[in-house]
Amino acid sequence: MAKVELYTNRGCGACVNAKRLLDSKKVNYVEKKLGSSKRIDAEFHIRTNGSKTIPQIFIDDEWIGGFEELLTYENANELDWRLGLSERPQVSLFARILRKLTGKIY
Repeated sequence: MAKVELYTNRGCGACVNAKRLLDSKKVNYVEKKLGSSKRIDAEFHIRTNGSKTIPQIFIDDEWIGGFEELLTYENANELDWRLGLSERPQVSLFARILRKLTGKIY
C-alpha cells in the first residue's frame, strides 16, 4: 500500500472530504495538522512551494494537490492503483496521447 500524507487544518470541509474518501478505501494515511508545530508548517511550505490551500496530499512522496485533484484521480479510475489497491492499468500509447490532449493527463 502507498504512503499517504495529508496536510490539513481545523474547520476545513475539503480536508474532511479527502479523509472520508481515503477512509472509504480503507487507506492508512498520516494527517499533519497545520498550526500544530512550526516544523510541520515549514515542511508544508517547502513541500508545496508555499501553497495557500488545504488539504495538500502526497502519495508515495509525489505531490498530488488538493481534494479536487484527488477527485480527478478517482474519476479517471486511477486513484486505486496510485494508492496500491490495484494493478496499474495497461494503456496504449494512442490512449495516453489522447488523454493528454483532452486534459486527462493522469
